[in-house]
Amino acid sequence: MKIVGIACSPRKGKTTAHAVEECLKAVQEAAPSMQTELLELADYQFNGCVACGKCMKEFACSQADDFSRIIPFLDDPALAGIIIATPVYFGTMTSQCKAFLDRCVIFRRNGFRFHNKVGGVIAVGGVRNGGQEITIQAVHAAMLVWDMVVVGDGRPTAHFGGTVWGSHPDGVSGDTFGMQTVHNLGKRVAELALTLHG
Repeated sequence: MKIVGIACSPRKGKTTAHAVEECLKAVQEAAPSMQTELLELADYQFNGCVACGKCMKEFACSQADDFSRIIPFLDDPALAGIIIATPVYFGTMTSQCKAFLDRCVIFRRNGFRFHNKVGGVIAVGGVRNGGQEITIQAVHAAMLVWDMVVVGDGRPTAHFGGTVWGSHPDGVSGDTFGMQTVHNLGKRVAELALTLHG
């Protein structure tokens, strides 16, 4: 089984990627046999969906861009869960994240390929209460439409998901509460993936 973490920041290797890496470490702590993989959207160039309808007829997209490189990672039969992380821009997800979610319509239209996969979300805000929860819920909405099983960060924090303060005075690692929610999310995704797919 495999859990894929997707960092939807335009800035490679920064706070959002760090949060996903910590979450994936927690996945492996909870389920040592689970494979994990990190994708950073900063490595890819692709547009949003243009509603051409091609993927309603076949498992293919009309746009010749880097999204075609992402499809095999997510169409892997071993995939048991997806963790999406995004910075908060003006109170919601990044444009990269929204484009990614919209382009994933190809998986819905071709047999609901994310059915019963476990979904978790991390949001990184510039302040402690910087729109993280509403951003997480916006990504959850897409996951629910994909027919995924959506989880929060589980006990004991047990809210919507990983809520990170990206501008913490001591750096993101100093955000002990945020890192705890990220850790708890990884553990929860792993536990449920084992239950559903183990």
